Amino acid sequence: MTFTLAILGRPNVGKSTLFNRLTGKQHALVHDMPGVTRDRRLSDAHIADLHFRVMDTAGIDRAEEGTLQARMTAQTLKATDDADVIMLVVDGRAGITPIDAEFAKLLRKSEKPMLLCVNKAEGKSASGTILDAHRLGLGEPIAISAAHGEGMADLYAALAPFAKESADQNSEMNEENKPLSIAIIGRPNVGKSTLINTILGEDRVLTGPEAGITRDSIAVDYMFEGRAIKLVDTAGMRKKANVAEKVEKMAVGDSLRAIQYAQVCVVVMDAEQPLEKQDNAIAALVESEGRAMVIAINKWDTVKEKDAFIKAFRQRFEKVLPQVKGVPVVPISGANKYNIGKLFHACFEAYNVWNTHVPTGELNRWLEAMLESHTPPLVSGRRLKIRYMTQKSARPPSFILFSNLSEVPENYLRYLVNGLRERFNLQGTPIRLSVKKNKNPYAENPE
Repeated sequence: MTFTLAILGRPNVGKSTLFNRLTGKQHALVHDMPGVTRDRRLSDAHIADLHFRVMDTAGIDRAEEGTLQARMTAQTLKATDDADVIMLVVDGRAGITPIDAEFAKLLRKSEKPMLLCVNKAEGKSASGTILDAHRLGLGEPIAISAAHGEGMADLYAALAPFAKESADQNSEMNEENKPLSIAIIGRPNVGKSTLINTILGEDRVLTGPEAGITRDSIAVDYMFEGRAIKLVDTAGMRKKANVAEKVEKMAVGDSLRAIQYAQVCVVVMDAEQPLEKQDNAIAALVESEGRAMVIAINKWDTVKEKDAFIKAFRQRFEKVLPQVKGVPVVPISGANKYNIGKLFHACFEAYNVWNTHVPTGELNRWLEAMLESHTPPLVSGRRLKIRYMTQKSARPPSFILFSNLSEVPENYLRYLVNGLRERFNLQGTPIRLSVKKNKNPYAENPE
């Protein structure tokens, strides 16, 4: 079983030509006259080794209730219920029309994943339309030519993640069964290797009172409650100015690579000396690399006032690193296996949050409420108008804000990021929010 892609758009934008291109057969009638396609048509399709189902639909247009065109439009809208992915096609030569904008606004209310294709984009003839298409709020436009087969590689890249998700949902070897890469990091001698050995129940990695015993990043396979995990023990990371020996520099470099390739980083801190500058620097590095993070406070058995400790720790940490507010904090003891199960569950939850994808329609309904609650400020005497927002990717959740200006004040971006974190339960994960200026000359007067 695979995903179903519905091709939508106004009449004569090339939907059926694209349908035939994807199916490899002349299934759908194609003609310059608008409105040739009236009913939904479903067929197997592929781009190279990517296989899926594709649905051709009638063109959408304004029409009086009860007319044939109105019924055709109703059929097209119904197609969105039967599809897993919705793709709006616009005409690169004709440009973005009021009907395109009106239908895009309607589609943004759907919770289905959406793609935006600019067809008839041979050469540079559609460059203006591609730029203009950003204002539809359906993400990055994909330039194609269904008639000439151009842009299929970009369309493949956009559709491939949905095929993976579909395969994962229908296979025993889904994402939860694939090894989750967890890097155990921290400054020297906080108990990283001891924690690894305690988890494994054997002396798998060297430990001792001397700082810096671990040099190579050691990857070990492990199973926890049926979940495959790849645990990576890393060298302790000292302040850069204190790293003099070449071997230690190489070891720290290996630790940095482990962070870059990990999915979740467990930052181990010593309960007897928590939140030292190097602890904060390591946590900031994990955030800058965009990895999911969990804080493990080791040697918990040495803490007396436990509730007061946790409260003070959270306050200090969120003051130092507010960009990962709500990061999971798990007290542990690597020596006696205290809270190891809770640590793994926190890693699983952090990983899930890190993979969050927010539907475009839901995201823009939230944005509208945020803009009403707190109006965007003036920038250099100019009124800031925020148009739409779309999620570019996950791992970590990354969003693009479309506005009439290329810069949005930092405090307003923080307001939006905090709102994203609270509304969509993105606690403890890095959030990326970039701004893209809409250069379309009609953007100041949207539909």
